Amino acid sequence: MSPDSPSQEEQDAMAAEWAAALAEASAATPSASEVVAEVPEQVSTPSFANFTPTTAGGPAGDINMILDIPVQLTVELGRTRIPIKNILQLAQGSVVELDALAGEPMDVLVNGYLIAQGEVVVVNDKFGIRLTDIVTPSERMRRLSKGG
Repeated sequence: MSPDSPSQEEQDAMAAEWAAALAEASAATPSASEVVAEVPEQVSTPSFANFTPTTAGGPAGDINMILDIPVQLTVELGRTRIPIKNILQLAQGSVVELDALAGEPMDVLVNGYLIAQGEVVVVNDKFGIRLTDIVTPSERMRRLSKGG
């Protein structure tokens, strides 16, 4: 036995302490059969009142609640896939070729979903987009169900 290891008497004392602590802990914690015995015999399903809108304006009144919520509007010029090594070689004046053709309509996305297409315009030295085609609600739902 090494000089740092406890003697047999010390080991027996530690074992007795652990046994006492475990016995005390198990006395304070109910057993599984005691817990199961406390479960009520009959469980009822909660009932909920029907939801009724608080506004008297009907569906048109409900939309007023969301009119001030900001959304992300994005105009997408085009996309491309390039390797990281080519990105690291980009410098001022570099040209990145996109998949869109010149003169092709730009996609207008709201929170990542296509809602319209349009063409780029310049108004007072600022870029803008003139909407040329709005995606119908049924077309948006069809695209959502297809996953894009």
